[in-house]
Amino acid sequence: MMHVQIFSRGSFRGLLIAGALFIVTMLLLIEAPSASAAAKKSKHSITAAEATARRYAEAMGAGNAVAVGQLDFACQYSLVAAAPHGITRYPADSDPVYDSCRQRLQNAHAPTVIRTDVGMEILWPSNGELIFFSEDVKRYPASAFITDSLGLSPPGTGFRVHVAGSTRLPSASFRLRPNGPVVAVPTTLVKLSISYQDPLTAPVTYAAGSVKWTTTIKRTRRALKEVTTQWVVLSGLKKYGFAGDQAVVNLPVTSGVIFGSGKQEQIPFVTETSHALSESLIWWGPTDSPGILTAAVARAAMFPELRDRVAMLNRVLIVDPHQAEALTVLSRHLYAMVLREAYPFHKLMVNDPALFLVVNEHFWNIYAQSTRMDLSLGMEMGGFDKPTTADYLYRMLSAMQTLAAVRPDQLDNRFRLGVALRWNNDQEPSIETHHSLVKAIPTEQKAGRAEALLQLAWSRINKVAWNRILDDSDIRTAYQNADEALALADLPLDKFMAEYTKAYSLLFTPDRDNRALLERLTEAKRWFAEIPGQTPDIWNFFVGAESLKAVLDADPIFQPILAQADEKKG
Repeated sequence: MMHVQIFSRGSFRGLLIAGALFIVTMLLLIEAPSASAAAKKSKHSITAAEATARRYAEAMGAGNAVAVGQLDFACQYSLVAAAPHGITRYPADSDPVYDSCRQRLQNAHAPTVIRTDVGMEILWPSNGELIFFSEDVKRYPASAFITDSLGLSPPGTGFRVHVAGSTRLPSASFRLRPNGPVVAVPTTLVKLSISYQDPLTAPVTYAAGSVKWTTTIKRTRRALKEVTTQWVVLSGLKKYGFAGDQAVVNLPVTSGVIFGSGKQEQIPFVTETSHALSESLIWWGPTDSPGILTAAVARAAMFPELRDRVAMLNRVLIVDPHQAEALTVLSRHLYAMVLREAYPFHKLMVNDPALFLVVNEHFWNIYAQSTRMDLSLGMEMGGFDKPTTADYLYRMLSAMQTLAAVRPDQLDNRFRLGVALRWNNDQEPSIETHHSLVKAIPTEQKAGRAEALLQLAWSRINKVAWNRILDDSDIRTAYQNADEALALADLPLDKFMAEYTKAYSLLFTPDRDNRALLERLTEAKRWFAEIPGQTPDIWNFFVGAESLKAVLDADPIFQPILAQADEKKG
């Protein structure tokens, strides 16, 4: 509820205020027409050079190769230089010269559309042209920022062009023939502000201040919202045989006399070049278009291909790294992918969704204690042609960690984060994540608390199993955590996992009691028999875990457990 405080004022002061407001209102009404007229005049009073630069930019964005060719100095120069007396009109629209000029521009822009997607770092558009300026923007021709792949179709997509001013430059000079006289023409430097209308299709750069010369740190990428480009515009060209009186110097002319020093003559000779201004970059931010980002997340979730889903979500997250919906969808989809990656190893048909989750999580738990190759070797490091399990793991970890900071109350994410940290061998963070979960879940929420206790137990077990420090107190605490989970569990699957976890923890105690281990496995087997969708193969999978199987094979007292498994398997 909004509370309004009313202060008493003297009537004289009230009259003063009222009078002041009346005067201000009248002044605004009087000045408004003149201000509007001034703005209108400013809007339309642009110079011929500014108009030429803007037409060139708009033609580029529209993919109008003919208009671009007629306004491009390098394209026109080749025609004039080849005609003894110049040209009086432009070539027909069907003339191949326009395609040749267009191809030259595309070659110059090619470095901006080379994709270097590695692992799960792909950006939307995932299959179309991604314009990515990976170097200082001054290194690219100004035309690279207004290509037709970016489009010119506002509102909603493409870009808009605004004249930001101009200034005179020293006259440009050039020869029309190798031994001909040098001519000079008036030259103007025009600044155009380019505003990209859609954060999902805007070009991408590295963020300001990101480390450049390193291979160990991933540089932050950002979606470009605005950039100011400068253009060199030549005037007074008709008297030298050009069809048009003005042209834009975007790319230098490649022909020219080679001097004795080996240097080629610069055509035209100008004091400036057409390029973007590094200090002008403005990037899309979280508050610029939150509705578009939210809609993009919903759209991404419907894509059938994981590559497209991740590309769109990554695009959203370079605009708003804390967009909770994108972080949620990305981490869930990649977690599901990691689970599915376990199937080629165990090849078990698991029809029950809950049992499927437990089987695949357990596979990676055991795998993380031993070879770890698929959890640590990324696509780029291994020289593979497609993402690895490690690529999914690394990308989802960062998303889960950010989501945990943004929405700490989203407990399902913290569950998965602790598991992912365990698989990544981040031992203490994994334990701490699941320990905080146990404290966050009330005792009356038995199922959730039991799951948190079991995950905490496995985080402790994996630490001891990897380090092989058998007097680590975490292994006894893991047993206690599993025992607490057993007391809270209601479902046969949860009771089975609690008993199995207790049994598995006993493997790493310095004074291991094999009879106690047999008792726990016997109880686990009893609960396992009541799980929907269970099969003998799945039981064999659990008792066949490397560390456990080594102990079971070495002691005859475990033969009944193994015999039951073999019998049902047969």
